[in-house]
Amino acid sequence: MPEECLICKAPLEYLAADTLMECAVCGRQENSKTRCLSGHYVCNECHMSGLDAITGLCAAETSKDPAAVLQRMMDQPFCHMHGPEYHVMVGAALLTAYRNAGGGIDLPAALAEMVRRGKSVPGGACGFWGACGAGLSTGMFVSIISGSTPLAEEPFALSHRMTARALGKIGEIGGPRCCKRDSFLAVLEAVDFVEEHFGVKMERTEIVCGYAAGNRQCVGKRCPFSRANR
Repeated sequence: MPEECLICKAPLEYLAADTLMECAVCGRQENSKTRCLSGHYVCNECHMSGLDAITGLCAAETSKDPAAVLQRMMDQPFCHMHGPEYHVMVGAALLTAYRNAGGGIDLPAALAEMVRRGKSVPGGACGFWGACGAGLSTGMFVSIISGSTPLAEEPFALSHRMTARALGKIGEIGGPRCCKRDSFLAVLEAVDFVEEHFGVKMERTEIVCGYAAGNRQCVGKRCPFSRANR
C-alpha cells in the first residue's frame, strides 16, 4: 500500500509557511511545513530512527555496485518510501562500493562522517531548497573521499561538480519527488564521475524498480527505472 505518514499512512500536505508542530513519536516541538492530512507530524530524527544500522550493513558488504548496496538498504525496516534517511544512504552506499572497488578510505570513519553530514539535510529539501538530498549526498561522498574543506582547491571543485551533475540528472526527470528514483539517479551519476576523476571503477547493473506500488506520486513511464519501460 502507498505509504506517506509513518503513523497512519495518510498522504502528506505541505504548508505555505512554517508552523509549530509536535512530533507524534517523541513529542519534540519544532517548526515545519510538513504534516499528514490527519495532522500527524514526525520529526527528522524519528524518521531516521534505526539508520545507524547501516554501519554494520556496510561493513559486511562485498559488492562494488553502489545501487545494489543502496537497494539492500532500502529493503531494511529503517527505510521508508520517502524520507531524509536517503540523504545518508546514498553517500553510504557509494562509500561502501568505492572501498570494495579499491578506493583507499577508512570505511568506518567515512561512514560515521557521512551519517553526521547527511542527517543535517532535512526532509523536503528537494522541494524547498531546490536541491534533492540524494544529490547532495553524492557531493558529500566526493568531499569525504577527496578530503575536501572550504579551503581546498581541486576537492572543493570536484565535490561541487558531483552535486551539480547528480542534481542535473534528477532535474531532467522532474517532480514530484520519489526518493528511490532520485537516489538511483544520483548513484549512477556518481559511478561514472568517480571513474572519470578518481580512476576507481565501481560496478553498475540495470535497475528495475519494484517499489512503484508504494508510491502515490509515481511518474510511471517517465521514470527510467519503471518496469513499463522494459
